[in-house]
Amino acid sequence: MHTFVICAYKESPFLIKCIESCKNQTSVLNNNSKIIMYTSTPNEYIKKISGQYGIPLFIKEGGSIGKDWNNALSVVETRYATIIHQDDLYLSNYGEKILNSFEENNNLNIVFCDYEEIDEQDNIRERNVNLKIKTFGLHLLSLLPYKKYQRRIYAFGNFICCPAVSYDLDRLKDFSFNESLRMAVDWDAWERIMKRHGEILYIPERLMYHRIHSESETTVNTVSKTREAEEYELYQRYWGKTIAKLLMKYYVNNQKSNQL
Repeated sequence: MHTFVICAYKESPFLIKCIESCKNQTSVLNNNSKIIMYTSTPNEYIKKISGQYGIPLFIKEGGSIGKDWNNALSVVETRYATIIHQDDLYLSNYGEKILNSFEENNNLNIVFCDYEEIDEQDNIRERNVNLKIKTFGLHLLSLLPYKKYQRRIYAFGNFICCPAVSYDLDRLKDFSFNESLRMAVDWDAWERIMKRHGEILYIPERLMYHRIHSESETTVNTVSKTREAEEYELYQRYWGKTIAKLLMKYYVNNQKSNQL
């Protein structure tokens, strides 16, 4: 029914823990989910680990985060899929909760949950203002069933954590991530998915751990200002330049939570 597709990149020291968190999924143990791995940076480290854990490895040419995510979904053969970031961890009931949600409502395009942030030593980081605002925004999304209101709330920022999202690929056959973006690729994706026929669903539970560390794409692109430029572009879709500039002043301060 469902595939965890792990996106492996170079030689992450967190990859094995990520794999083990997927292996321990109730949905995997019950044969409702399977695990595969995708990479655009093949090396002996990734090949060794995929072989060690008996995980099929798919290799394609990358070029951007959006390209890698599109490639990852292209090798999935099940109806439902979760793109797994190699640094993150998932609670054992994540897959089960996601699948139950999809099965109870066949009109869902994506299902996603709340999350915690962890550091390089697996310690849960203190929930800062940024995370609290995101959780509040997610609760508002779930309370307002009409998409036009959901999009209005989403106009204030990207509340959805990309590795917490699962997809119904039957309903999203013609969807693809924007391969020209580096940081706002997920915000752009959710904004476009919200415009489509169908619904989104938020599970108000923290079912995964998103790792913040010095070499993560989030940290690197925040420091390089790539994130700031792309998020300003997204704000303009909703607000225009003047209000977008005002919102960015607040949003840039929140980006500091992704730096160590």
